[in-house]
Amino acid sequence: MDENKVPEAGLELKAENLPAGETTQTEEATPQAQAQEDAAPAAKAGESSTETTHAASAQEPAGQGETEPEVQPESETAEEEKEKPQPVPDTKEGIIARLKEIVANGESISRTEVEQLKQAYYKLHNAAVNAAHEAFIQAGGSAEDFTPPADPSEEIFKAEMSRIRELRTQAAQELEEQKQANLERKLAIIEQIKQMSATPDEADKNYDAVKQLQNEWKEIKLVPAERATELWKNYQHYVDQFYDQLHLNHEFRDYDFKKNLEIKTRLCEAAERLVDVPDPVSAFHQLQKLHQEFRETGPVAKELREALWNRFKEASTAVNKRHQAHFEALKARENENLQQKTALCEQAEAVDTEALKTFADWDKATRHMLELQAQWKTIGFTPKKDNTRIFERFRAACDKFFTQKTAHFKAQRETFQANQQFKNKLCEQAEALSESTDWASTTNKLIALQKEWKTIGPVAHKASEALWKRFNTACNRFFDRKNEATAAQRQEEEANLLQKQDIIARLEKLADGPEVDDARATLQSLQEEWNATGHVPFRKKEKMYKRYREVCDRLYEQLHVSARRRSVDNFRRNAAAKGGNDLSRELLRLRSAYDAKRQEIQNYETNLTFLNSKSKAGNTIVEEITRKVNSLKADLAALDEKIKAATEQLRKAEE
Repeated sequence: MDENKVPEAGLELKAENLPAGETTQTEEATPQAQAQEDAAPAAKAGESSTETTHAASAQEPAGQGETEPEVQPESETAEEEKEKPQPVPDTKEGIIARLKEIVANGESISRTEVEQLKQAYYKLHNAAVNAAHEAFIQAGGSAEDFTPPADPSEEIFKAEMSRIRELRTQAAQELEEQKQANLERKLAIIEQIKQMSATPDEADKNYDAVKQLQNEWKEIKLVPAERATELWKNYQHYVDQFYDQLHLNHEFRDYDFKKNLEIKTRLCEAAERLVDVPDPVSAFHQLQKLHQEFRETGPVAKELREALWNRFKEASTAVNKRHQAHFEALKARENENLQQKTALCEQAEAVDTEALKTFADWDKATRHMLELQAQWKTIGFTPKKDNTRIFERFRAACDKFFTQKTAHFKAQRETFQANQQFKNKLCEQAEALSESTDWASTTNKLIALQKEWKTIGPVAHKASEALWKRFNTACNRFFDRKNEATAAQRQEEEANLLQKQDIIARLEKLADGPEVDDARATLQSLQEEWNATGHVPFRKKEKMYKRYREVCDRLYEQLHVSARRRSVDNFRRNAAAKGGNDLSRELLRLRSAYDAKRQEIQNYETNLTFLNSKSKAGNTIVEEITRKVNSLKADLAALDEKIKAATEQLRKAEE
């Protein structure tokens, strides 16, 4: 099983920067530490390291004597906790040499030492990768382009670790075979004692043989854990039965009882002192040894067995309760760690890479992910059943983020390269035009190139300034040459500008004067003078023409109003002199003209609704039609007055 390996900070936090199946962080080992890939043989075989069993509710069976004391099984991890830390080499070569030594010597493999060697190796390995990363950045490289250098020693290291795992597996198989053999021998011992205690005569005759069998029993150690309790109870039962049958030499039996009483009393006192040991885990381990010795010690006098057993049991229970409380607190911390790591997973998963558009956005998100991973390293183990799952969840979120970051910047680099090619072409075109003397055509071409430049996206920062300087220099080269060649033309345009400003001033004075009716000839003269005046500077051309059109339109409007007024007055005078029939015909003509004029206005207003007023050209057409509609409405008003005058005159004639 892979251990908690968090991508290293400073390496853009890609999990791929770490060797597969190895760890970069060490979490405090506990008696309930998670199983790892290099589990020790006994742990793989699913067995206890001693024959101890847990009998929390053990009651002494009637006639059976002493039963199993109340102690908990000692786990593989507990055995490892008792291993003393070994000095670890400070170089990769030294670590590999030690692994080879372990393999070559075939010595007992310490899981703790192997784990220390593995952690030390990858600490050195990751430090080397970090150093290479920093050197790459300082040399001008981009963080997302960094690839960790190959490490030849890593393959050797992994090969030795694989060999050690094979040796452990082999040792586990051999240990299992040894346990089965031990089981068979102990079953045979039980059967022999059973036969020797069948009758008092048999017991008396086989006293020495039973003592020898008891000594042999003590020499046989591990058996399969699932058979240990039943095996012990059967053994104890037939040993007690043997002593109960023994009559030949009461002195021998009493001597054994007395000696066993002394030993078991000492063991009770030792167990009672363990209650005051500050470290409950250490007290638990010491209790295991006392328990082993207690059960290997023969029986005491029958009347003392229950009291002695209860004393040892009470001391064992007190030690076990402290041990249990210790691990309950540990479990609470592991659950708290799970909550904290779940919160970190949720934060990592909540990072929305779709919303990250700029380099600043990605940089901020990357620093956030780095902070989450730094926090992760400060949190210890979670419950065993959750430890792998929660780490895989966190690693998946980290991998997803950095994979998407790599893809984003790869696509961005490709876009930058394409934009750079486009801008290089524009630079080449601008440089080709910079020496042209076709001022008007080249000006339009360069302006078009400048507009196209603005439509092209960004390029890499290191190339951006140089490209812009190249393009701008080419454009400025042409326009500087153009300015030098057209200096006289600009002076003429400035003079024309002053003349046209004077014409506009005179038109405005004419429009504000009292005798508008007499201004038609003056207006025509000033318009002819405007048309005869040459070009003005290009940047002021549109503004000047707009002022000119506005004042001319105002004058025309005033002249038209005056003309309509005179036309209506003349119609009133002429209507009085006309006969009834002529006036009726004139009234019909006026009404027909009125309807036609109104229809024309309606057509123009309808057309206005279809024009796009957002464009510059559209605005000009709209303004022209609007002026036309306003003029037609004024004509319509004049026709209406004439119709009223003709109608009034006909009424008077009829009277």
